[in-house]
Amino acid sequence: MKYVLVTGGVVSGLGKGVTASSIGLLLKSCGFRVTSIKIDPYLNTDAGTMSPFEHGEVFVLDDGGEVDLDLGNYERFLGITLTRDNNITTGKIYQSVINKERRGDYLGKTVQVVPHITDAIQEWIERAAKIPVDGKDGPADICVIELGGTIGDIESMPFIEALGQFSYRVGPGNFCLVHVSLVPVLNVVGEQKTKPTQHSVRGLRGLGLTPNILACRSTMALEDNVKQKLSQFCHVPAENIVTLYDVPNIWHIPLLLREQKAHEAILKGLNLIGIARKPDLTEWTARTKVYDKLHDPSFTLQVKIAMVGKYVGLKDSYLSVLKALLHASVGCRKKLIVEWVEASHLEDITAKEDPDTYKAAWNRLKGVDGILVPGGFGDRGVQGKILAAKYARENKVPFLGICLGMQIAVIEYARSVLGLHDANTEEFDLQTSNPCVIFMPEGSKTHMGGTMRLGSRRTYFVVPDCKSAKLYGDATFVDERHRHRYEVNPDMISKLEAAGLSFVGRDESGRRMEIVELPSHPYFIGVQFHPEFKSRPGKPSALFSGLIAASCGQLDLLLNKSDHVSNGVVNGINTGKAPPKVWQNGNCFKSANGSLNGVYINGNGVHH
Repeated sequence: MKYVLVTGGVVSGLGKGVTASSIGLLLKSCGFRVTSIKIDPYLNTDAGTMSPFEHGEVFVLDDGGEVDLDLGNYERFLGITLTRDNNITTGKIYQSVINKERRGDYLGKTVQVVPHITDAIQEWIERAAKIPVDGKDGPADICVIELGGTIGDIESMPFIEALGQFSYRVGPGNFCLVHVSLVPVLNVVGEQKTKPTQHSVRGLRGLGLTPNILACRSTMALEDNVKQKLSQFCHVPAENIVTLYDVPNIWHIPLLLREQKAHEAILKGLNLIGIARKPDLTEWTARTKVYDKLHDPSFTLQVKIAMVGKYVGLKDSYLSVLKALLHASVGCRKKLIVEWVEASHLEDITAKEDPDTYKAAWNRLKGVDGILVPGGFGDRGVQGKILAAKYARENKVPFLGICLGMQIAVIEYARSVLGLHDANTEEFDLQTSNPCVIFMPEGSKTHMGGTMRLGSRRTYFVVPDCKSAKLYGDATFVDERHRHRYEVNPDMISKLEAAGLSFVGRDESGRRMEIVELPSHPYFIGVQFHPEFKSRPGKPSALFSGLIAASCGQLDLLLNKSDHVSNGVVNGINTGKAPPKVWQNGNCFKSANGSLNGVYINGNGVHH
C-alpha cells in the first residue's frame, strides 16, 4: 500500500479536500486503484450532531456513517463508495483507546497519547486503507489521506506525531506528503509573497514531517522566481512546486495538476513511475469544456430553481444538493441559477416585522421554474416551507421535497385538502390531534448521535407506472441513503390517498412511506431518503433530473426515455429486466462537484 498525505498551512479553507480528490482522480487515471481517508481532529465521534453552520452538510454513506462533506467530494470525483471508517476523528480514536483500557487490553500500563493514541491512529489508517471501496476485491493501490485543519492547530498534534511515525514505519517510496499552502498577492505591491508558506513548511518540518510537493494556492500562476525562492527555503525541488490558481470551476484542478506534472512527482516519490500509464483524462476534459460552455455568460438557456431552506446563510449546508442540481442541469443543457430563499422569510410574521424582506422572498419564489425543499431539523422556517409546498402544488410548479421536505408536503396537503388545520409533525407539536408525521418506534429519545435511520435502505415501487419508477428506469426497487428519525404516519395513508396523494414507494414492510407523488400535478414528488448523496457527474440522480427536466418543460421527453440505466442493477437500481442501452439526455457529459463555482446564485444569503 502506498500513501499520499495532504496537509494544509497558513489558513483554513484553501481547498485541501478538492486537492486530495483531484490527486486521487489523477492517480486513478494513471491506472491505479485509489481509496481515501479524511482525518478530522475534532472531539465529536462523527459529524452527525453538528449544526450545518458549524461544519457544512453532514454527508451520509451507504453504511450509515455521518461524515465530513469532503468524503462526498471523494465519492463524486473517484466514483467510489466509502465507509464510516474512512473518516477518522479524535473522538473515535480516544473512544477506541478508552474502550481497550476498560477491557484491560493494555495490561495495567499507563495509557498515554504516545504511544497508545498515536499507535491507534496508525492502526486505524492501515485498517481503513485496506477496505475495498471500488466494487473490486482486495485493497486499493494508493490511499490518499487528508488531514483536516491547519498545521499548528493544537487538536491535530497527535495526528501529526502519528503520521510522522507512520511515514518512517512504511519507509521511503511508500509515503508522499503534499502540503497545500497560501501564496498571497498583496494589492499594494502586486507581488506574490512566499513568507507565509515558508513559515508553514518550517512548522511542518519542526513537527517531523517533510513535504515532497508544495501545492500553492494563489490568484495567479506562480512566477519562476517565486518557485525558486520557495524551493530554496522549503527544501522542495522547483519541479515539485505546483500552483493551484483560481479557476472558473474546480473541474479544472485535476487538469492543472496534470499540466504541471504533479502526478510524475507523486509517482516518483512512491516508486511507481515505471508501472504507471499516461494519465487519461479525456472524458474529464470533455466534461469540463461542456461545463464551461454552459456557464459562459453568452449562454442564455437557463433553469432557475428555488432552494427553500433554513441554512441558506452557509451554502455548504446544501453542498450535495447543489451538486445534484448541477449534474442534472448540465444533462438538460441548461445553465443552473439557484435562488436562495430563507424559509422563515415567507412566513406571515416576517410580513409584519419586515415587509420588504417578506416581499423580496416571495418575489424570488414566484420567479423560478422549480422549487426544492431540502432536509433539515428544528422548527424554524417550517411554516415557510409549508407555504412554498402549497404554492408549488396550487400553481403547478415542479416540486421536489427531500426528507423534511417530503414531510411538510404531506402536512400541507392534510391541512389544505383534507381540512385538518392542526395537522402537524410530532417533531414540532406533540399535542397535535392529527399527527401526519410521527417518531419512528425504533428511534432513541435520549441519545442523539447515530440513532437515526441511517444509510442505504431499499424502497419498493408499489405503483409501477408512477413518475419516480419511470425516472429510475422502470425500476422495481431502488437503494438510497437515509437520515431521519420521523416518518409519515401510516395510519393516515388511506385518508391522504383517498384525497389524491399517492405513496408510490414504500419499505419492505409496506408501512413506511418512502416516496409520495401527486398524480394530478406535472411534477410534485417527495422522498424520505436523500438522493443527492448518490448523484455523480456522469450519473445524475434520477429525481433531480426529473425536477430539472420538468422545470425546463422536458419531463415527457425524459419519461419516454426510460432506458437510461446501463445494466440490471446500477447504483442500487434494479430494473428487473434485460439491460437497456445507456440513456443520454442532451449530451453524455454531466456536471462537476466541489465548490460552488459555476452555479449562479441569487438571494441575499443572510441567515436570521
